[in-house]
Amino acid sequence: MVQLEEVPDDELNAEQPGPTKEDEDEWDTDTESEVSEVDDDDALDETFLDRVAALKDIVPPTYRKKLSNASSTGYGWAAKALGMGGKTLWVVSTSALLLGVPWALAFSEEQQVQEMEREMRMQQSANELLTQPGGQQGAKPAL
Repeated sequence: MVQLEEVPDDELNAEQPGPTKEDEDEWDTDTESEVSEVDDDDALDETFLDRVAALKDIVPPTYRKKLSNASSTGYGWAAKALGMGGKTLWVVSTSALLLGVPWALAFSEEQQVQEMEREMRMQQSANELLTQPGGQQGAKPAL
């Protein structure tokens, strides 16, 4: 069997170097020292993303998991919506190009043909007025 024996530590109870009770008033802890200076060079190397990544320990793991699940669900829905929107836009645009452009061209040609026919009728009616015998006899002089 093992028997335990306590060994006293003399250094634990020994008086340590430092200020005594009488010297405590002389110590001024409000002054700046070289140890307490903050190095500004470290702040320049840190990016915004590094700061955000350091904040993850502040949020509890259960809340972090809920946020992660909600964001991944939202991302999934957005990706599906954009995919369906893209496919729908593709179908509509190709249908418009395949059906709408030929129809528009045919419609414009038909308009041009109608315009030409109207001009030809106007020319024929003008020619008929000019070629009629005695077309000037029925006209009355202006007052």
